[in-house]
Amino acid sequence: MAHNIAVIVGSLRKDSFNRKLAKAVMGVAPASLHMSFVEIGDLTPFSQDLEANPPASWVAFREQIKPVAGVLFATPEYNRSIPGVLKNAIDIGSRPYGQSVWGGKPVAIISGGFGATGGFGANHHLRQVLAYLDMPTMGQPEAYIGGIGDMFDEHGAIKNPKTTEFLAKFAEAFAAWVDTHVKA
Repeated sequence: MAHNIAVIVGSLRKDSFNRKLAKAVMGVAPASLHMSFVEIGDLTPFSQDLEANPPASWVAFREQIKPVAGVLFATPEYNRSIPGVLKNAIDIGSRPYGQSVWGGKPVAIISGGFGATGGFGANHHLRQVLAYLDMPTMGQPEAYIGGIGDMFDEHGAIKNPKTTEFLAKFAEAFAAWVDTHVKA
């Protein structure tokens, strides 16, 4: 069964390593996952004061997330947690209270960082948030990608075939996870 998947990257940097990582996953994903980026850089910062008349960026974002079957988050780690822009997007999608666009959507998280822990802190903080939002989060394989600064060639392709092989297994597991959790 084919599923539309939103891919949300927690980094806004033009040459983001985590965007490259997400593209690599998209490139090896099974044909059953129709993955596309949902951008978060133009979202107005969340304020409950704006809920009565939400900014157009919020409305458009929520409308992009509502129909998808699942979500792939690719995030760096900022100060042992998730980037503020990612938390902002999650908050916008979760409101108004009782109308979250996230509930029940299966999710996978891949985090990349320069050190050996590969964004472990961000990955686990994000898991905490998603648990509250009732998003079944894939547990295995975990994907903490260290050494991300040296991972890509000048064209944005992953240099190490073993990393590509791991990402393919990750994507296959996510496809199975989505199949298991999507409501018919």
